Amino acid sequence: MQQAIAILDSGVGGLTVVKEVLRQLPQEKILYFGDTARSPYGSRPPEEVRRFTAQIVDYFNQFNPKMIVIACNTATAFAIEDIRAKVSVPVIGVISPGVRAAIKASRSGNVGVIGTEGTIRSEAYERALKKISPNIQVYSQACPLLAPLVERGLFDGDEALQIVEQSLAPLIENALDCLILGCTHYPFLVGPISKVMGPKVRLISSAEETAREISTILYHRGMLASTGVIPLHQFFCSGEPELFKRIAQIWLNEHISSTPIVWQVPNII
Repeated sequence: MQQAIAILDSGVGGLTVVKEVLRQLPQEKILYFGDTARSPYGSRPPEEVRRFTAQIVDYFNQFNPKMIVIACNTATAFAIEDIRAKVSVPVIGVISPGVRAAIKASRSGNVGVIGTEGTIRSEAYERALKKISPNIQVYSQACPLLAPLVERGLFDGDEALQIVEQSLAPLIENALDCLILGCTHYPFLVGPISKVMGPKVRLISSAEETAREISTILYHRGMLASTGVIPLHQFFCSGEPELFKRIAQIWLNEHISSTPIVWQVPNII
């Protein structure tokens, strides 16, 4: 099927999921919407996050996508059930794939979760982890300063390291063996996060697992795109287009270097 996979996020964080989808499913067309004008979602009330997510899905409907991926942990926590009730196509979030990967990776049963204020407050990760593994110990920490760093294009350097150290300090003494990056912005900061947490803590990004779930669902439903066709991807953002485009091109790198892309700033707000 040549219909697109529609992926949405509060900003540039969902590009981590896009990168994995492009790597695992290079024949698939991507529609991406980063709500950069209203990012971050983590400190917003749940009803506002649900409204913003519904607006983006309404915008996607004109393209008739075959699947919607909510590549934002806060939006997944607060809005995924509303969106599933709203559309007839499969709707995938990023929390369940990350949870499964963490349970598979952890040997000690001590798992950390970092995310936005909204994601941590929702306790979505803790509930999902304990549903599968009731005896697991979950240490959660809201890190509201990290996503704005990524939206500014600051992925490394002294400022990034200092803010990461400050944000993760409460987790250092908990003998974690894996840490869930519970915000799709955080893989951009994997360098400083790894430096702060040390080599014994495995970092779990839901992006790879989410792309695997997308592939599995499309395969079993007979919805995979035909091979041999070069897809035309479309990237949208609601805010400053040049910074968004620069970050996307840096992050996606060789995955888009020879692929036609349409960049747009639609007015949906």
